[in-house]
This record gives sequence, C-alpha cells and structure tokens, in this order.
Amino acid sequence: MLSRLAAGGVRLGLDRVGSFLGWLGSPQGTFPMVHVAGTNGKGSVTALVAACLQAQGLRTGLYTSPHLQHVNERIRLNGQAISDAQLDDLLVEVADQARSWAAAQAMELPEDAPPLTYYEALTACAFLAFARAEVDVAVVEVGLGGRLDATRTGSPAVTTVTSVGLDHCEVLGPDLASVAYEKAGIFRRSVPAVIGPLPPDAARVARSHAGEVGAQAIVWDRDFAVQGGPEDFRYRWRDRTLSGLQTGLQGAHQVRNAGVALATLMALGEQRPDLACSESALRTGLDQVRHPGRCEWAASDVLLDGAHNVEASQALADYLATLPRHGGRTLLVGVSGDKDVRAVVAPLLSQIDRVCTTHCAHPRAKPAGQVAESLVDLSVPVLPAGPIEEALSLGRQFDGLLVVAGSLFLVGAVRDLLTL
Repeated sequence: MLSRLAAGGVRLGLDRVGSFLGWLGSPQGTFPMVHVAGTNGKGSVTALVAACLQAQGLRTGLYTSPHLQHVNERIRLNGQAISDAQLDDLLVEVADQARSWAAAQAMELPEDAPPLTYYEALTACAFLAFARAEVDVAVVEVGLGGRLDATRTGSPAVTTVTSVGLDHCEVLGPDLASVAYEKAGIFRRSVPAVIGPLPPDAARVARSHAGEVGAQAIVWDRDFAVQGGPEDFRYRWRDRTLSGLQTGLQGAHQVRNAGVALATLMALGEQRPDLACSESALRTGLDQVRHPGRCEWAASDVLLDGAHNVEASQALADYLATLPRHGGRTLLVGVSGDKDVRAVVAPLLSQIDRVCTTHCAHPRAKPAGQVAESLVDLSVPVLPAGPIEEALSLGRQFDGLLVVAGSLFLVGAVRDLLTL
C-alpha cells in the first residue's frame, strides 16, 4: 500500500489533506502540538523535546520523517514506535476513508492513482493515533518546508524553526531568504515562534514573518543562548540560567539543538502551564534522549551520521575534529540522486584519508559509480565500493575509523547490516 502511495510522488499543499482530515473528524485538532521546522536539527530538537515531556510524565506523541529502518519509527507514543498491527489498521482505515472522501468530492483521478500521497496518508495515521491515544501533547516534525507541509494542519501551542540552509531548493527557493519564508510559514497568530541560530538574511525573514502573522518571536542570542559542550553546558532563558547541563547527543551542534529545544519547552510552558517541564524533567530528558543515525557510534570503529547537505557535513567535520586520530579515517558515502555529493564531502576532507562510494537499495539512491565520478578530483583517493552490503565490509578492512554519511537511508541500511 505504501509503495503505491509513494509512486504518486510529492504534492505540497493544505487544501487536499485538510479536507480529508475534516472528513475523518479533524483528529489533528484534539491535542496541542509542538511544531518544528528547519533545514538541519529538527529531528534532534523534536527528539529532545519529546524526551523532556516524557520525563515530565506527559503522554507524548512524536511524528518524524524520514525513518531509518522501519516506517513505524515515524509514529511514536511515549518513545515507542507503534506496532505493525497498529500501523496496518490505520493505513487500511485511511485508505478506505480516502476512497470514500474522494468519491464524495467527485475527484477526478488517473486510473489507480491514490487520492493521497505517501506522506499525507502517514500524517493522517499519526494524527489518528495521537487522538485515539489521548496524548497530552504531540511533537511534530515538518517533512518539507513548512508553509505547505501536511503537518501544518495541526493546532500548535508553539512553533520552532531550528535552522535554515540551502536544501530542496527546487521546491523551497534558490536562496536563504526564500527557504526561511517557507520554514517560517508554520508560525501562527498568538503562538510563540522560536527562532534558532539562523544566518542573518534568514533570521530577518523569520522575525519579519513572525511580526506579520502576530506570533511572539523568541530569538536565539536575544531571548535564549547556550554555552559549553555536550557534557557540561549552560543555558540562558531571558533572566533565568540553568548550569551543569548535559545531553546524550554527540557533537557541539547538539548543544545548539538542545538550546533550541529548551527554548521551545520554556515557551510551551508559558503558553500552556499544564505542559510545563520541571528542571528535573529537563535535565533527565536532555541526558536520556537518543537519536539514532546522528553521530551514532555503531561500533568502536564505525560512526554513523545522516549528514546530507553542507551544513550537516560541517557539523560532522567539527565533531570528528574533536576525536583523537588513531589510524586512518575512511568516509563511506552514498547520496540520493538529487543531492550534491561534493557539497556533502567537501567539509569532511580535512578529517578523512580516503572516500569509498556506495549506494543502498532505496530507489532514490545514486549508484556508487556515479557518486565516484563526481568526486574524482578530490585531494584524497576515491574508490567506488559498490552496494552497501559489499562496501561496508570493504570499508572496515582499512585501518582506523569508518565514517558513514550522506543519507539517512544509507545509515538505516548500515544499521540493518549491523543488526542495531
């Protein structure tokens, strides 16, 4: 069923999915939502926010995309992915209801074309699951952009933009200002709008849009800030300071993400005192959070990171720079067909000794040979290593550390091979 839906491609817009959710009884309006957009960091921020809310004892839904290994991962209740049986039941219900809704709307569809996209159907499943579980709050990650993303049909108590970079430019626009406008499209009147560490042009657009829609802008380095490393950092929220914080996520960039998550939680607590987190819950959530595939040590010699654009690769390079160099370092890279692999690899060149190119079975994956062709003039050796099932073994034959990056789908495939 999901394969058939995926064949329909991406169709941004709110009218269709909004109408369908109304047909279902508007489940998305039955719970408050923390809505998080951003080029990078939004997955980590949603994981951090959800972990703290769970530590507070609140029944918490979490909706993210894409998944690493199993589609169930996208829909979680109190940290646990919904079961195969739950997802099966939801998908069958959504498919049946979509056919009835389309018929009632007299929609003209090509033969065998589904009325909803893959992402719209899963979003509907998530909203139904959260409504029926009677969650206290749902933490919802935007899939693409924000302004026209299906998740924008929900009812946010706080909105957050974690970062803005040049990604999905064919859809979101050619420059940072255009991308920022799409991300800030999740802002709502009278709803706090947390704005993370954005580039100056993007930050101006986000602040301006918050003012236009009547959202209360909460801005990085003005209203909140962080200082320190993952094992000991300090957080400032207006005139309040929390010291001696630590997070279970690796890398200096995760301290920034933790700062954005804390601002989101503080804003949520002010907006909805019944959803406020105690200091103890904040510390517990930050420390216990897990986010697979992001600077994740899969083995003592294998580091996994889903970095697939220049900003994410720079964050990975910064993390690698903090590690001792014992032996060589091999980058095992694979990308989707629409990604600029040179932009992914360039920030990492000072931290690696060789590149092996690969691909996983995902239909969007670029073949290893084509990836290698794009990298032939690098300052380090480049070796096309074939499909990931072969490339992983080859990469581990080199002395030292193997770094896997370029795609979350690739990271998921490696986790499968390593039975994580």
